[in-house]
Amino acid sequence: MPQPTFNTLEEIQLRKEQLHSDIHAKNERISTLWHELTVPQPSSSKGELIASLVTNSITAIDGFLLVRKLMKTYGWLFKHKKKK
Repeated sequence: MPQPTFNTLEEIQLRKEQLHSDIHAKNERISTLWHELTVPQPSSSKGELIASLVTNSITAIDGFLLVRKLMKTYGWLFKHKKKK
C-alpha cells in the first residue's frame, strides 16, 4: 500500500485529525470489549454460584503454585546483590 503524499500543512492537519479520531474510536472499542470481559456474569442459580466459586478458587491456587514454581526456578534473577 503506497504512502499518501501531502502537499500542504492543511492536508497534514486533516490526516492527523482523521488518525486521532480513528485511534479514539478503536480505544473506545477496546475499552468496551475489556469491560465486557472483566465484569463477572451474574449467577442465576445456587449451583452456578458454587461452580463459579470453585472455578475461581482453583484458578487462584493454580496461579499461586505457578508463581511459587517460577520463583523457585528463576528466583535468582530477582535477588539483589548486597553492597559491601
